[in-house]
Amino acid sequence: MATRTSVRLDPIARDIALIRDEMLSPAAQGDALAGLAREVIGEAQETNRRALGYAPDYDLFVDGGRRATLDGLKPSSVVLAEFHLLLDVIEWVDAQLILHSPVKTERYARSHQWFADNVAFDDPTNPPPAESYIVLNSQPYARKIERGQSSQAPDGVYEAVAVLARRRFGNIAYVGFTYRSFPGGAVGDWAQTASAQALGQRIRKGRAGLRQDWLTRQPAIYIDPGR
Repeated sequence: MATRTSVRLDPIARDIALIRDEMLSPAAQGDALAGLAREVIGEAQETNRRALGYAPDYDLFVDGGRRATLDGLKPSSVVLAEFHLLLDVIEWVDAQLILHSPVKTERYARSHQWFADNVAFDDPTNPPPAESYIVLNSQPYARKIERGQSSQAPDGVYEAVAVLARRRFGNIAYVGFTYRSFPGGAVGDWAQTASAQALGQRIRKGRAGLRQDWLTRQPAIYIDPGR
């Protein structure tokens, strides 16, 4: 699924405009199409501004190629504007997680890990296309912080940020708080220690795989652009 929301110029509206101006030269028809495209994109920007409180950036494509302007259109040109809506959600969530992180050592703030369809990526300002996104913290004490056991984050971090994101971006994507197993990073290393294994056997009886899943379950924020 694309990480951006697209607005394509309605071909029916385009054809009506061109029929109306069919006596114009091809260059003049291209200019008329550009004017119509600007009007449609402007309407989409205003819709986004009313919904979000700001007008998001967008990329402009003409006949499949990225363009900086609408100059020099042909009467048959296909115009597409891709608004960076989901990108804004991911960037905002990442910034808020860092902002709300306890900063005693900054290790927690540096341990927010993003995944696109369960594949890790490092740059939340440039997420790959995916059906869904997850961010979690790789430190083994993340669950304690989420339970309010840090004086710097008495209300936790992930659930609070998820609530804020849902209020802000709920009309763009589903944003929810959850727990996900992450057998990597510092929490994965901790889960292999004797003390962690003993804890798992004492609290979570049953198969070793289930205990491992419990030991590595971390607070997470789930983002689904398709809902």
